[in-house]
Amino acid sequence: MDQLIEFSGNHPELFMALFFTLGLLFWNLLSEQISGIPSLVPQEAISLINHENAIVLDVREDNEYAKGHILNSIHIPLNTLSSKLGRLEKYRSKPIISSCLSGNRSGKACSILKKNGFENLHNLKGGISAWQNANLPLSKGK
Repeated sequence: MDQLIEFSGNHPELFMALFFTLGLLFWNLLSEQISGIPSLVPQEAISLINHENAIVLDVREDNEYAKGHILNSIHIPLNTLSSKLGRLEKYRSKPIISSCLSGNRSGKACSILKKNGFENLHNLKGGISAWQNANLPLSKGK
């Protein structure tokens, strides 16, 4: 314990960086519970798509979407989502899996959808990057 105190006194910037990193890790763990929107790994998303006819909402920008997207996903960029909610109205009763490149923008999309009365929402954890890392296929073109 004495060594820890001595280390923190000699290297305060490293000690602060440690606590900052720990804070970010806890925030990441707790954010799903706070928002009430579950995150799914790609395999869970596939199961939801296959067994419950879940819809995939891709909120990336046009150029990102064109590079590759999940087959049959609905593309609505995050910055236009609020004004294009009507496109999703017919899917209100189905599970919706929101995706982006890393899972951050899709989390924001889930929050927008939740505020507008959509309830069966899921965030693709790790986004399209996690999908690719799991060696799952992407479709190109519209």
